[in-house]
Amino acid sequence: MAFGEKLFKLRKQKGLSQEALAEKLNTTRQAISKWENGQGYPETDKLLMIGNIFDVSVDYLLKDGPEEQHDHAEGYYVSKEMAEGYLISQRKIAKYIPLGLSFIVLFLFLARVPYVQLKETMDMYSIMIVVIGVLGIGLLVTAGFKEEDHYKVLKRERLLFDHNYHKELIARYETLKKKYTAISVIGAISLAVGGIGFLLERKHIDPELFQTYYPIFVGAIMVGVYILTRTIMILEAYKPLVKNEEHTNSLTFKLWKNVRNRINNL
Repeated sequence: MAFGEKLFKLRKQKGLSQEALAEKLNTTRQAISKWENGQGYPETDKLLMIGNIFDVSVDYLLKDGPEEQHDHAEGYYVSKEMAEGYLISQRKIAKYIPLGLSFIVLFLFLARVPYVQLKETMDMYSIMIVVIGVLGIGLLVTAGFKEEDHYKVLKRERLLFDHNYHKELIARYETLKKKYTAISVIGAISLAVGGIGFLLERKHIDPELFQTYYPIFVGAIMVGVYILTRTIMILEAYKPLVKNEEHTNSLTFKLWKNVRNRINNL
């Protein structure tokens, strides 16, 4: 069955007119008519939209052959382009949030330095602390703006993938997990080193040593926070894709889906 025939059949099954489908695709009725009559193909972005509207894969739409057996499977079809775009987007966000948290950690520890030690330079020091705090919050806010709305559906729906691409994603995730497990150990050690320093201070063990190496202890905690947060965020970004069944069967996912359905029905 050719693309035009498949599009015609899918449109009829969905009960859509050519005008209604054209409106969903942000195109013209004439374009829909031409596609159904075999006088051309839609652009890639339109193909992806058609796949999502009718819950079928792009491969099914473009390849001549028998009808896809799972074309009525419930789920949101995710193309390779969309999945890769989402992962790139998440990597960008995974730069801003860990860095923002690191600056906030620095802000909190600098703010606890006793006033008597900074009496002569208090004004400059206060300005520096405020700048660091604002920078940390600014990075977290920026991360929120970097979240692209059209990728949010990947965390909200049951997903369908091309089988071969999904296998490739799983293999990549397993490789990354091994790599980031080793990196996480470095982050945990760094966090522990900084934490031990502050534990010694609370126990009043060798206060002079603590004061001497205070910047190192703070720096170690900042590095640990950055490494662990970034590592967790990158690996978590893959989970809705590679562990989608586990993700969609989780209690949290089901509760959020019920809440969204109730809101949509209001």
